[in-house]
Amino acid sequence: MHQPSPSSGSPDFGTAYPSLDEMAVGISLKAQHVRELMSSRPALGFLEIHAENYMGAGGAPHARLDALQEYPLSIHGVGLSLASERPLDATHLARLKTLCERHPPTSVSEHLAWAGHSGHFYNDLLPVPLTDAMLARVSDNLMQLQDTLGRQVLIENPAHYLRFDARELGAELIPETHFLTRLVERSGCGLLIDVNNVFVSAHNIGIDPAAWLESIPGHAVGEIHLAGHGEDSREGLLIDNHGAPVCDEVWALYADFINRIGPRPTLIEWDTQVPALEVLLGQTTRAQALLHSTRAQQLTRSGMEGGQ
Repeated sequence: MHQPSPSSGSPDFGTAYPSLDEMAVGISLKAQHVRELMSSRPALGFLEIHAENYMGAGGAPHARLDALQEYPLSIHGVGLSLASERPLDATHLARLKTLCERHPPTSVSEHLAWAGHSGHFYNDLLPVPLTDAMLARVSDNLMQLQDTLGRQVLIENPAHYLRFDARELGAELIPETHFLTRLVERSGCGLLIDVNNVFVSAHNIGIDPAAWLESIPGHAVGEIHLAGHGEDSREGLLIDNHGAPVCDEVWALYADFINRIGPRPTLIEWDTQVPALEVLLGQTTRAQALLHSTRAQQLTRSGMEGGQ
């Protein structure tokens, strides 16, 4: 089992929740796969759901989770808008808490993004200027979220399509990996590292993906996401659309990352143009092989060090 280590001085959430096995590989739960999942019961490490799709009082979504409750559950939020200027939506927060109580998850995560402003909600994860003021805002909102749920929450790095200009903002910008590290130290959160988002951002705004991953504090990483992407040929951008297989470059970054930090629970994300379940299971098999290879290398290194 792997549980992200809290930083010194970070909040103690009291209740110890079960955590995902570090060798676990999961998929996003899609309605079109439920019948096959129920009949074949494949050996998946966990299932992930988007919280906002399960905030109703009843119906088919909850029946699906009840039918598949043998699988550990990861709840992934997309609409809480942790970086928004407005306070966290109390109704949304209460619904998320109710969902976590009804279907106890092994992992809860949200995004470093905003989605609402001046009473308007935008159905997207919008970019965040990484300043000291933003660090304080996100930390405060994140601590409120964690206090409400009584548990640690993982924060996901976004895909980037533009760079902010510090001169226009009138504030110094913090490098993203430094921002995430300070967020962990300040709030006690963990990190969900989306390797495809790192690759997409590297193409779009010119960062070094290997150096970015090297700068992430491994002890804080509680989960990894892998996904495919599309391309906007007109703008020359890669788009994090979760609509294709994981590309070879992302697999290579993932292999190097887990070789450094050790195995971590890994999700195959595929949210658009969703393929047959067997295609997703093929992707999980590849991730599982890399995790086992990493574990074997760790054991070999440990044995060599122990024999010296």
